Amino acid sequence: MKYYLIAGEASGDLHGANLMKALKIEDANAEFRYFGGDKMQAEGGELVKHYADMAFMGFTEVLLNLRTIFKNLKYCKSDLLAYRPEVLVLIDFPGFNLKIAEFAKENGIKVCYYISPKVWAWNQKRVLKIKKIVDHMFCILPFEVAFYKGWGMEVDYVGNPLLDEISSFTPNAKFKAQNHLTDQPIIALLPGSRKQEIERLLPVMLSVMNNFDGYQFVIAAAPTFSAEYYQQFMNKNKALLVFNQTYDLLNQAHAAIVASGTATLETALFNVPQVVVYKGGAVSIAIARLLVKIRFISLVNLIVDRRIVAELIQEDCSEEKVTIELGAIVAGNGREKMLIDYGDLHRLMGEAGASEKTAKLIVGYT
Repeated sequence: MKYYLIAGEASGDLHGANLMKALKIEDANAEFRYFGGDKMQAEGGELVKHYADMAFMGFTEVLLNLRTIFKNLKYCKSDLLAYRPEVLVLIDFPGFNLKIAEFAKENGIKVCYYISPKVWAWNQKRVLKIKKIVDHMFCILPFEVAFYKGWGMEVDYVGNPLLDEISSFTPNAKFKAQNHLTDQPIIALLPGSRKQEIERLLPVMLSVMNNFDGYQFVIAAAPTFSAEYYQQFMNKNKALLVFNQTYDLLNQAHAAIVASGTATLETALFNVPQVVVYKGGAVSIAIARLLVKIRFISLVNLIVDRRIVAELIQEDCSEEKVTIELGAIVAGNGREKMLIDYGDLHRLMGEAGASEKTAKLIVGYT
């Protein structure tokens, strides 16, 4: 069959690549065309547009880039009609993908959605539209099944694809030597993969370095940026950079400061105590505070439905407060408690196999 996939950011590229790998096992005649990234491209098929040209964070940033977004939407629609796949597979990225889902449905293309939009966070009535334009929804968070059922929509819970990626991870025994790391405990810095995230969060992350003697700070750098780009934020704070080795970094890390997003869950699944941080544009944050109706922003806290990791948002994302929260988890009772609480997260997440389950369902439904 012909599959058209759309992933609009780094995490979607990762999950899309794993899904493509699984689809090739289920369907020997699988052909792929997609919006995605390097990982999906490594699985074959044809990359139409890279996610680096599509990911905009926050209400203000989206407004400032509306022209580019509409251009990408127009091109995607025409390309979708030209390719005429048996199934369209949308991966997260709801602002873009829900518009494409509606278009595809109008044009008789079956729509599968892998990794649900976070409709449970705000404007929950969007589920009513999703019921009309999405043929099959595959959820990766345990609480989403009950949420959708409450709106009269049956969905498939497939487990979380991060478990697939982590279970297949093989540590690099030479990681420290290859990256010139010492035997000092590592504080991992994960500032995200988007330009806006990095520029708002990395300076705060780096500002705490002088408060933690005896630790080495290592940045998980996004492959879409150069080492020179990161150097501009460092000044006297000489953190080390690693590219395309985030799991090796987490496997060695003693603690971490992490941008809110998928990385918070990855960090917890590696059992690394963490502080979650987030900063957005002032207008974006003001709008979000009016619209978003959830208790937490980190996936770790959302899944367990209680505060496990500290969340420092906007004005709370400061050198002083990050230092306090990080200090609480590098040693002592705070560290021990977080590691124990991670056990509850592991139990709720279940087992690996999301990519394989989703691939089987997609092939079976089409």
